[in-house]
Amino acid sequence: MAKIECPKCGEQIETTGIVTVCPKCGADLREVVEALGHERNERMKTIVRDDSVTTHEFIVRTRGLKKIYVMGEVEVLALRDINLDVRRGEYLSIMGPSGSGKSTLFNMIGGLDKPTAGRCFIEEVDMAQLDAFELAWLRCRKIGYIFQTFNLIPVMTAIENVTLPMIFAGMGTDEMMERGRELLTLVGLGDRLDHKPYELSGGQQQRVAVARALANSPAIVLADEPTGNLDLHTGKEIIDLLKELNQASGVTVISATHDLKMIDVSDRVVHIRDGQVERIEHRHEIELEVGGMGG
Repeated sequence: MAKIECPKCGEQIETTGIVTVCPKCGADLREVVEALGHERNERMKTIVRDDSVTTHEFIVRTRGLKKIYVMGEVEVLALRDINLDVRRGEYLSIMGPSGSGKSTLFNMIGGLDKPTAGRCFIEEVDMAQLDAFELAWLRCRKIGYIFQTFNLIPVMTAIENVTLPMIFAGMGTDEMMERGRELLTLVGLGDRLDHKPYELSGGQQQRVAVARALANSPAIVLADEPTGNLDLHTGKEIIDLLKELNQASGVTVISATHDLKMIDVSDRVVHIRDGQVERIEHRHEIELEVGGMGG
């Protein structure tokens, strides 16, 4: 959490970069926030480098990751010493029954939650060492998110939903609108730019969510049960779309899922049970096992 000072009344305000109006006197703080953003961006450039110049083999690494949730007097151990390496450009599926810890691991990798112990590295950056502003910077520019429930803003059109992350990244209006149109066309919705979520089917809404996840050219796309609210045919379309984007752009896709159809497009499948990595399988190994059973 960064602290800024209102130039009009001197009020000290803690912010992650979203506050634009002083809550005390109503003064416009956009210039103050922008100046803070430029200062932090220069610092972040030394922490997280552009994808085109990074050479790390593993884009995600976790070491001894542990998460404990406290519910009254009860402690629930959701993750137990998770050690995982994810290669750049990999399509990785995290599978397991409900309550296994896969969504918790997903949230740790995405910087949406903090581990109780252990470390998570994105592009060799230890996320625990980042303050709130730097973490928001990393999530905005390095990670794209796709959720089971789409999480589109109901009052905004498809192109407005897709371009929203670009606003936070400081992209100019013309560039933003052009990229938004390109992304929606890429996912097959070039003729639905001005449609609001209630005017779109479930599959179309998830395609908007995919386009939004790619808004700032992320290095990683995190998909949490992306087919969970879709029928069989539409779910398969979304899976194929993610794989196509993975192969065409080299973006790393990490999916937390129950959907067995994900196995066919995954490079590796990580099975989680009781908060631990039960086993890790390569796709060709799974195919061999299936073939053997069929015989």
